[in-house]
Amino acid sequence: MEITWYGLSCFRLTERGLAAVVTDPYNHEVVGYTPLKLRADIVTVSHDAPGHNFTSGVKGYSRLITGPGEFEIGSVFITGVQTNGHKPSVEEPRNTLYVFDYNGVTVAHLGDLRRVPTQTEVEALGTVHVALVPVGGGGGLNAAKAAEVVSLLEPGYVIPMHYGTPGCELKLGPLSKFLKEMGLSSVDAQPSLKVTPGSVPDETKVVVLEYAHE
Repeated sequence: MEITWYGLSCFRLTERGLAAVVTDPYNHEVVGYTPLKLRADIVTVSHDAPGHNFTSGVKGYSRLITGPGEFEIGSVFITGVQTNGHKPSVEEPRNTLYVFDYNGVTVAHLGDLRRVPTQTEVEALGTVHVALVPVGGGGGLNAAKAAEVVSLLEPGYVIPMHYGTPGCELKLGPLSKFLKEMGLSSVDAQPSLKVTPGSVPDETKVVVLEYAHE
């Protein structure tokens, strides 16, 4: 399967013969970047905010998932888990974390997770091969908390998201803080990540993606 990043928390997950997913499409008028022009079969929204719920930026989808549950669509298994606050508030609005299973490769999109999950919550997710983790603060985890979550999840790959980049108008922390927390000075960005069940590393590896412009 292949993972491409479009900035903030928006990714496209694809695998030949299976449903394509777009996560957390954003309103460029609020976020910055260029307008999204994506196609997908499924759109997932972690929470109701213009940086994450702009579904009109995606064409062709037949299913929209905005909350917890278990779904099987186009041979992709999706588990939505509510995280932040069971009584949503301004301080901790409701957030849904999604785990996508593409033929045995599991990808966890943490949305705007704000707190470090408990061991019980982590175990409920099962094995996570790729974790898409907010690292720049704002509504999501800051760099230190993000590193703590990574150590709990123990994924093969970590792809940081929701951090400040050129073109992003939101006030978010830089990627460098998270890399420092992970003991790295820098990581070369790549256009996308291709993953097969046999290619997942035993030791957690940080992968930085370039944000793609359609």
